[in-house]
Amino acid sequence: MDQAIAKLVDISDSKAAMQAAADVMLERARWASQVFQRYDRKTTLAITQAVAKAAHDSAGKYANWAVKETGFGVAAHKKLKNELTALPLVEHYRSRDFVNPVYNNETNIIEVPKPAGVIFALAPSTNPISTIFFKIICALMTRNAIVFSPHPAARECSIDAVNTLIKAAEAAGAPEAVIQVIERPTIPLIDEFMRSDKTDVILATGGTPMVRAAYSSSNPAIGVGPGNAPVFVDASADLKQAAGFITESKSFDNSVLCTNESVLITLDEVSQQLGRELSRAGCHMCKPDEVDLVRKYLFHDRGFNVEALGRDASWIAQQAGFKVARQTKILVTPINKIGVGEVLSREKLCPVLGYYVATSIPQAIMQARALLRYAGAGHSAAIHSSNDQTIMDYAASVEAYRVIVNAPCSQGAAGFATNLAPTFTIGTGYFGRSSVGENVGPHHLVNWTRIAWHKDATTNIDPTHMAELKHRGQLPKAPADGVPGQSRPRTQSKPGTSQTQSDPQLREEIRRIIAEELRSAFKEQK
Repeated sequence: MDQAIAKLVDISDSKAAMQAAADVMLERARWASQVFQRYDRKTTLAITQAVAKAAHDSAGKYANWAVKETGFGVAAHKKLKNELTALPLVEHYRSRDFVNPVYNNETNIIEVPKPAGVIFALAPSTNPISTIFFKIICALMTRNAIVFSPHPAARECSIDAVNTLIKAAEAAGAPEAVIQVIERPTIPLIDEFMRSDKTDVILATGGTPMVRAAYSSSNPAIGVGPGNAPVFVDASADLKQAAGFITESKSFDNSVLCTNESVLITLDEVSQQLGRELSRAGCHMCKPDEVDLVRKYLFHDRGFNVEALGRDASWIAQQAGFKVARQTKILVTPINKIGVGEVLSREKLCPVLGYYVATSIPQAIMQARALLRYAGAGHSAAIHSSNDQTIMDYAASVEAYRVIVNAPCSQGAAGFATNLAPTFTIGTGYFGRSSVGENVGPHHLVNWTRIAWHKDATTNIDPTHMAELKHRGQLPKAPADGVPGQSRPRTQSKPGTSQTQSDPQLREEIRRIIAEELRSAFKEQK
């Protein structure tokens, strides 16, 4: 029946058909979430582990596929990103219990985890597979259902990757439809999913318009803003190490991570030496006429030239009108100002690094602040220094929620070269007009009911009572909402009997509601 429904939904792009398509998937997701929220921690971890292993085993396959389909990035780097969002992610959170109640005897409070329910997730074209792996594993850790909308530019590899994880999850015992994927995403269809009252939370990773649409959907949303990270290298830094880390970071996957360094700010006293170290690390220091060519190629009246996104440095140079060695990792473009009037101080998701020379540490910090005010507020910043006071002054001044010290910013801000939480969804907080300022993880997909006694009370909690505090899933909504279990008025039950339907009955109710909605939807089209 599910296959037949899917075929029916595909025949029309009318609003009624799109509403029906969204309702079908979200109804199934809600059913799956209600079942999944009854699972214990051992079973939940076993499912998550199985899915993470499937993701890890297929990391190389989907890295190659993503590069071939999108045309940008570095397959070896994408493979590493895909692996990091699989088994290491599970290990990072293995000690965290998102399933069982927790009692704090100091505060006399019991905390009971309540999963979000149904997550609607978006994936970008720049990091399609790693984002899919990350969000699905986070959803499974917290016993949520998730519906994925792949980016059209990475549609084929994304759909196949989601289906691989679906098979692994269901084989390990996950409820049917706990993971789903939209196979023909369109903006109007995505809008139906985002606005549906059957969606409990939206995980939006993508362009600014899509993130803003998620926030304006009327549903809870966790969105992220663009990056534009400044990196400051002062006179006390290990210049060779700094040049190596910056080159490693900016060239990683051809700079498609939003955590990459956008503009390098340094001091006049070390500029020449740092430039030599950058050249030795594989960078090309552009001459003034080459800077002009890069500027004109990368930015036009409509903004950033997406043809350059994730391309090799030598390819970009050739397209701009000059030649560099094929092994060149980064094009370094000296600029005289930061902010309005200098487009090379905007975010560049390609291996092109702005280079600004300041006259003093205070001016350098001021320019780093200006860069984030221009674009990328709340995201990330980096500094290479051995002076603790400079590091603290810089971190206190920049409007960023991640400041990476003496490490590559791309990997460091994402939690893979530092001890920050590993993520592929970077919160930009209030500076960046986001609801979350930290690295997004599974803990953002579960809320906690807190049972609190009077602060002067003496309690002796029985562990057996704690075991009974397991979340039983969300209650069905009113009949008009189309949620299973509430389509008929309830009659007064006899004392001591339950009004809750058995699982087989609930499943049949879902199918009946779906069929009715489809018949109604397609009747309106005629």
